[in-house]
Amino acid sequence: MDKYVFTGVDGNFGGQAATVALKLLDKSQLIFTAPTEKGLAKYQNQGITTKVTDFNDPDGLAQAFTGAKKVLLISMPFVGKKRRQAHKNVIDACLASGVEQLVYTSLVNAADPTNPSIEKLDHAWTESYVENTNLDYIFLRNSQYAEAMISNYFAMAKTGVLANNQADGKMAYISRQDCATAAAYAMASDLKHSILNINGPELMTISDFIKIGNEVTGNNVRYQEVSDEEDYAIFDKMGVPRNTDGHFKKGSSAPFSSDGMVTFGKAIREGKMATYSDDYFKLTGQKGRTVQAMFENSADYQIGERHSVDA
Repeated sequence: MDKYVFTGVDGNFGGQAATVALKLLDKSQLIFTAPTEKGLAKYQNQGITTKVTDFNDPDGLAQAFTGAKKVLLISMPFVGKKRRQAHKNVIDACLASGVEQLVYTSLVNAADPTNPSIEKLDHAWTESYVENTNLDYIFLRNSQYAEAMISNYFAMAKTGVLANNQADGKMAYISRQDCATAAAYAMASDLKHSILNINGPELMTISDFIKIGNEVTGNNVRYQEVSDEEDYAIFDKMGVPRNTDGHFKKGSSAPFSSDGMVTFGKAIREGKMATYSDDYFKLTGQKGRTVQAMFENSADYQIGERHSVDA
């Protein structure tokens, strides 16, 4: 019987992927991993095989993956050398343990060398590393989580202004829940050597996004375009760290580094994120959640607390 490893099931993304996986695969086929026993307790109680894993321990990862056909790697929430090393350890463990395929959650337009997002650098590196092994793979190039911008919208509603550097660039905002669903379906699929664009059902500007929010909530938030330097200053004032090695305030509406957000906004402004496809529907047979539907049920679509060890 084929075995499927879902990493990071204690996290925001991984927990949703695990929930969907239980609908697609028999629980006897599943191996759920997390960095702590606490994060695995509820799955152990369901009779699912669980293993504590440390992404800094390649040998331990290889042991956990032994006998598995496929592994889901959810990209780490930090940026730079630390993330690349963690991803490399997982990939090397797959190779050492005989895993056939890696499913990796990447970023829209990750391979474009002109894309200015620093977030995409690690994704491009990871994709390239996998492509230069004998591993089969499915890369899921996800659009921006709508939850991040919904949380930002409500945080800024009290001021009446949502300012950023995206200008008239477009993004097919997608729910993190849909991205996790796509990951579970990819794990259960027979696809090989595939790159899928996991986009929301609508390509829109941030002004379009705000307009939908206003129509649903009755708020009167307006968009203000700012320069990259001004965007950094806004995040500095909020106490947001420049990089992921900094300190993140508990309960922050922006649990991401400003380097990541500002360069991501620049990429949107320059048209580098305006990718739209129906790959999500082809993979899952489902239509993605619309921005309007997420605003109408906004309590269920907040970005939530930052996790130090998950995505």
